[in-house]
Amino acid sequence: MNKESGLIVKAISGEYTILKNGERFVCKPRGVFRYKEMTPKVGDYVLFDDKTIYEIKERKNDLIRPFVSNIDKAFLVFSVKDPDLNLNLLDRMLAVIEFNDIKPIIIFTKLDLLKEEEKEDFNIINNYYEKIGYKTYLSSKDNLPSELDKEMKGAICCLAGQSGVGKSTLLNLYDASLNLKTDEISYALGRGKHTTRHVELIELNEGFIIDTPGFGSLDFIDMTVEDLSQSFVEFFEASKKCKYGMCLHLNEPGCMVKEKVENNTIFKSRYDNYLLFVDEIRGQRVIYNKKDGKKDRKWLYHHQYLLVILAK
Repeated sequence: MNKESGLIVKAISGEYTILKNGERFVCKPRGVFRYKEMTPKVGDYVLFDDKTIYEIKERKNDLIRPFVSNIDKAFLVFSVKDPDLNLNLLDRMLAVIEFNDIKPIIIFTKLDLLKEEEKEDFNIINNYYEKIGYKTYLSSKDNLPSELDKEMKGAICCLAGQSGVGKSTLLNLYDASLNLKTDEISYALGRGKHTTRHVELIELNEGFIIDTPGFGSLDFIDMTVEDLSQSFVEFFEASKKCKYGMCLHLNEPGCMVKEKVENNTIFKSRYDNYLLFVDEIRGQRVIYNKKDGKKDRKWLYHHQYLLVILAK
């Protein structure tokens, strides 16, 4: 069979489902990918025949978690209650998404669970993220923002957020025929139970959306502090008036970002999260070990005591 180009739409147990002109093929990658330390991902455009993947085409972006590529838009789904709104994780995701040149769109869910006295605080948060340039959509029980139809059309989208925030519920509301499994919140853990078990591109509205396993952390792999400072969009704009051109908004004098934090123009929570992320990036280092003539690349997150092996 001649080699053809197709899109990986599903990955499970080392097998990849490739879509080509409406037809699906289940293939395995050539062993050469292991030698090159490359792994095919959902979202990859590949060269294949009916059984084998021969080539991965150049990626426009490449994420580790979720393990996907070539994403146009990322829908970041965050509940305002059960589980509570996690601004640290939201800011993490926004920074990583910005760094990877993906358009982020925020969806706040479970608005119906907010008490009357909590709504004003949430509105301040929502208005701020809108003010700095992010599109935000609000969703309550059995209510899907109608504008999402236009956002999804013709694009490859990634749906991401903690477990239990309503990602699968949103997709079921969008297309009931999907019948994606949803689950209740584990109150003992204070978060949702995982319901999505693998990564898959779901065909929707002339495009695709990826329903990824829920997760509660995101790492700044390959990002420097300089990258981080430019991935906070309002910091990047304010930095044009900083005294020093390479200001990182830490201890430098004449920093416009810190001035805006002090006068409440920039959310203090955003700046506090930025400082935590700077510490995290500075606490990681790369170790190269020779093994069987090859090099292992490992990132050590000292303050978290977490070892993430990127490639062996």
